[in-house]
Amino acid sequence: MNYMNYKWLPGTMLAFCMAGLQLASAAELSIKSGDSIPKILEDNKSKRVTVRLQGNDEMTGTVKMVTKDLVHLGELAGRDYFDAVIELNKISAVIVRTRTKE
Repeated sequence: MNYMNYKWLPGTMLAFCMAGLQLASAAELSIKSGDSIPKILEDNKSKRVTVRLQGNDEMTGTVKMVTKDLVHLGELAGRDYFDAVIELNKISAVIVRTRTKE
């Protein structure tokens, strides 16, 4: 068997794998006119987010539920077995991971 005919194969396979990895790990955060903190949180339900509170404290967890006035974050980072309920009017920013380290 002549392997010289297949010298392009490893490079091609690597390129396809890298393209697939980038597509799989890339998520997008976008906002539209009229969006709000509750809407962004609702759009990220069941995902891990960090919320920055007034006073610059941060809490990271999974968005479980969003109501008119509150957000329920579960599986808090650094606090095993704890959840949090946060007043929406106390949140100054929502931080969402959009890509992973390659």
